[in-house]
Amino acid sequence: MSLKKLRNKIDIIDCKLINLLNLRAEVTKKIGRVKLNTGKSIYAPEREMQVLRKVSSLNKGPLKKGALEAIYREVMSASLALEKPLKITYLGPAASFTNLAAIKKFGSQVNYIACNSISEVFLEVERGAADYGVVPIENSVEGAVTHTLDVFVDSDLRICSQIILDVSHNLLANCSKNKIRRVYSNPQVFGQCRIWLQKNLPEAELVDVSSTTRAAEMVKKEKYSAAIASLLASKIYGLKIVASDIQDSLHNVTRFLVIGKNVVERTGSDKTSLLFSIKDRVGALYELLVPFRKYGVNLTKIESRPSKKKAWEYYFFVDISGHYDDDKIKKALKELEPKCNYLKILGSYPVGE
Repeated sequence: MSLKKLRNKIDIIDCKLINLLNLRAEVTKKIGRVKLNTGKSIYAPEREMQVLRKVSSLNKGPLKKGALEAIYREVMSASLALEKPLKITYLGPAASFTNLAAIKKFGSQVNYIACNSISEVFLEVERGAADYGVVPIENSVEGAVTHTLDVFVDSDLRICSQIILDVSHNLLANCSKNKIRRVYSNPQVFGQCRIWLQKNLPEAELVDVSSTTRAAEMVKKEKYSAAIASLLASKIYGLKIVASDIQDSLHNVTRFLVIGKNVVERTGSDKTSLLFSIKDRVGALYELLVPFRKYGVNLTKIESRPSKKKAWEYYFFVDISGHYDDDKIKKALKELEPKCNYLKILGSYPVGE
């Protein structure tokens, strides 16, 4: 078949696709009206998971799973915008890794609001200035983001979803590598690139700043300086990519949380996050873990943080497999609660990736 005939075939398929996408959009608008009339949240992580699973199961190629999911992310992003203009706040500024994670989850058709701190992200959602927030929670190399854990203690917001982002760090500058005297970045990022920096820039001064984007912003105005930041930051601030993928681990992954006010329904592949404090006595922590073992509940993470209210008093953050509506989890939590000074379910949400 000639090139002209093949292109004509593509044009015919595109016409069908556009009509079908707009037909889908009309149905989406009706769904939005039903949700608003019944008080349901516009963004439904459980439905998002159902759609992506369905798309994956129907895909026979040649499009790869990741490519098709990326297309549907944008389709769903446009759908959310039709149902209600969503506002998503995140730890900024623009081009930060949290911004990239938010775009990966919500697409390009929603409104994004950059915040200067994790506390501010929570506050914007709590006071209704944003529908959802996106915050980092842990990195596979550097561990937990403790500030996020601490803010959960006093916040009534729930975890609605999680985002897993493969993090690639890049050295950005306006000069060659041998002229770099100072490097700016976030302290966690320096920890993730420690070996590369010692080997390639042993004499350079390392300067901590609030974010990778802030680092790129400063380097744009300075000579003989570099930033460790994202590829998106290089485009926004017009910096050269001196070296790419400089992170010490090839499996450098950061987990982010979507926080909001709504309860997420069960999907069959869920995770539940808990926060509790224990009574100060010998064997107290062991006693708290017994109900999980008794009812066959799998603990995937446990992290402790000082309460900051009383010396040697700690909060524990625990992730478990399953939804808090599951019978075995209900039974475990019922036995757990009397043994705690404080117990809060932070949310159940799809495992996703």
